[in-house]
Amino acid sequence: MLATEYENILVEFPADGVGLVRLNRPRAYNALNGPLMQELMDALAALDADETIGCLIITGNDKAFAAGADIAEMAQATPVELEQMGFIHRWERLREIRKPVIAAVSGYALGGGCELALACDMIVASESAVFGQPEINLGVIPGAGGTQRLTRALGKALTMEMVLNDRRLSAAEAAQFGLVNHVVPVDSYLQKAIELAASIAARAPVAVRVAKDAVNMAFEGSLAAGLAYERNHFYALFATEDQREGMAAFLEKRQPNWRGQ
Repeated sequence: MLATEYENILVEFPADGVGLVRLNRPRAYNALNGPLMQELMDALAALDADETIGCLIITGNDKAFAAGADIAEMAQATPVELEQMGFIHRWERLREIRKPVIAAVSGYALGGGCELALACDMIVASESAVFGQPEINLGVIPGAGGTQRLTRALGKALTMEMVLNDRRLSAAEAAQFGLVNHVVPVDSYLQKAIELAASIAARAPVAVRVAKDAVNMAFEGSLAAGLAYERNHFYALFATEDQREGMAAFLEKRQPNWRGQ
């Protein structure tokens, strides 16, 4: 699908090596319905396959990253209907993206919006960002990773309060608890995310992809499995042209010319 054919997102290229996907349902505070999620995952996959792109950004607008899932779409659905429409399975496609993904968050990141930000590799937040999992107010629980990723990021006690009692975190609190990388004013949060993405995109592409996988292994698996993965891929990178170029450039005191090979 061409970028011009999307109805619920916008695809932009704000800097060299950076692909940005903007959620574009402003009247619904970017509520995550099926069509939007399908387009988002299609766009991310296309950017992941583009050799000119080294880092991806997902963002919304100043008022809302995404205020949650589209309740109208699911209110009357049965478990079988939710399964058939792939309501949660679409999210698994984000885990398949090999390049780093940064969430640029301003305003509301609630429910599915918080889960979408958590599923990214890094978060840059504006001072107005608010993170929460209010599903308990609807008689349900988070279903796209909220209980799992929040617990790993924040610990049991705080996650329990967020999930059981709708506690919401301000951007400052999210930074205090290590949930976000940077907190900046509303008028500059997106530029900060673009600068971070451009800096990552300028680095050795193969090493960046492997490094992302290695960190995720630490987050998702056992220490023993993570150490084995890290060690094996450390050795494997010595078979790449980028390793030879990077170390030669260091010794010759010049900037490396990455080839992604």
